[in-house]
Amino acid sequence: MSRKSDAYYFDTFVKCSEYAIKGVELLDRTLDHYHPSRLHDLSNEMHGLEHEADSLKHQMTEELAKAFVTPIEREDIVELAHNIDNMVDNIEDVMMRLYCDDVTEIREEVYPVVKLLIKNYQETLELVKIFANFRKKSKELREHIININSMEGEADVMFIHNMRKLHKEVKDPLEIIVWRDIYTYLEKCHDDCENVAANIEMIVLKNS
Repeated sequence: MSRKSDAYYFDTFVKCSEYAIKGVELLDRTLDHYHPSRLHDLSNEMHGLEHEADSLKHQMTEELAKAFVTPIEREDIVELAHNIDNMVDNIEDVMMRLYCDDVTEIREEVYPVVKLLIKNYQETLELVKIFANFRKKSKELREHIININSMEGEADVMFIHNMRKLHKEVKDPLEIIVWRDIYTYLEKCHDDCENVAANIEMIVLKNS
């Protein structure tokens, strides 16, 4: 599973996951030092990350189409690449909502969700890094999966609490729509981590 001819796919999974880390860190910095006037430039920076990650995924798809033998099933490679790419896409969607909806102030409930998301993305990256050697690192791999699932569960609780608080406190229907979308995209980001973990867990079971 770690032959040089196979390494390309696993290395690309890692590189795409690293773009997700760059994206969530950019979002975190944007929120911590929030200036609506900078959102245009920051959105462009985020889009650049998304474009580079997307290019990597397309390159891998092209290589996959030409490959005679692959280290794992082709459909598993495609699905895992798609779910890792979603980690970047949904982070960009959060940034785009801030920009397109001209958000001037950040609700305090967002900060702990994003801080948890950074941890979840980092945990997912560590999982992806050891994926190629899953037979030797099965215990470590399992620990990462458990941690990711735990954080996703914690994010679910935050999501429900934040949505209820939003609808109780805010009277402006447009503001409700804006923040409901932001909360939903952040929840999708946490779900993406769980989906990557579930993908890898299933691939390991199929190849053990």
